[in-house]
Amino acid sequence: MRDSYDRSIDYLRVSVTDLCNLRCTYCMPEHGVEKADHSRIISVDKIEEIVKICADLGTRKVRLTGGEPLVRRGIIEICHRISAIPGIEELCITTNGILLKKYAHDLKLAGVDRLNVSLDTLDEEKYKKLTRCACSEHPIKQIFEGIEAAKKEGFGTIKINTVLLGGVNDDEIRSLVELTRDEDFQVRFIELMPIGEAKSWDKATFIPNSTVLEKVPELVPCGESGVAHLYNIPGYKGMVGLISPLSNHFCSTCNRLRLTADGKLKACLHSNKETSVIDLEGDALREAIINEIKNKPRNYDLSVSNPSSSDRNMNQIGG
Repeated sequence: MRDSYDRSIDYLRVSVTDLCNLRCTYCMPEHGVEKADHSRIISVDKIEEIVKICADLGTRKVRLTGGEPLVRRGIIEICHRISAIPGIEELCITTNGILLKKYAHDLKLAGVDRLNVSLDTLDEEKYKKLTRCACSEHPIKQIFEGIEAAKKEGFGTIKINTVLLGGVNDDEIRSLVELTRDEDFQVRFIELMPIGEAKSWDKATFIPNSTVLEKVPELVPCGESGVAHLYNIPGYKGMVGLISPLSNHFCSTCNRLRLTADGKLKACLHSNKETSVIDLEGDALREAIINEIKNKPRNYDLSVSNPSSSDRNMNQIGG
């Protein structure tokens, strides 16, 4: 289905939970989030119903996010059901990787095609500080064990998502790029967005992705993949992706619709407009989805001085 600006809306991102086993500083409050009433969290049946309608309207790709999707009860069943829906060509999950070793086998059997693993630093102590993590003594080791388990299960190119934070991890850019030397990884640097917890952060934290090219000048352009501009170092096995929501807006090609864990549709990540669909069924649900797509805004001029209008933290939207 096309919106009013002739963009084909064929990508649905589903936040299956706003809970997480981490509390990343830019994603959620330090004290975490209050557990929502179970009746107001979207059910497995409702997720399946919405994805079926979206598939009928032209959705071809679904990404499951959170919070952390692997803490959602019934996540494997959700994957099974979505992967079996006619028209869905690709099912992906974005995870922090802490539970990936445990779930890699079941995710593959359930029809998950691709994995994105969020990892902002290779330094254990810095990781614990960034994520407020008390889940493991050696969390980064645990994440890479999960990645190895996923590779053994047959998952192809694994994308590693790194939010670029000035004064925090910009000194690790080359080390992160080096992950692509011998592995078929796509390390993707994502500019920090002024949304949720990060709205009030110091401007120096928001640095452009051009910093990556300055620090690793041997990177060579090699195409595009969705919103990522791809680069590699000749002779390296993997690639580097730059996703630049601040310095290089991509609203004109946005193909996404979002479903939150409490059953709201969002056509724009940064708009505060939402449509509740958790209690809708049949034709009413279909009409609400169509209207949300038709009313998708043309753009949002995101900048440090013009932050997101969304009233949610990132753990409630799923990025």
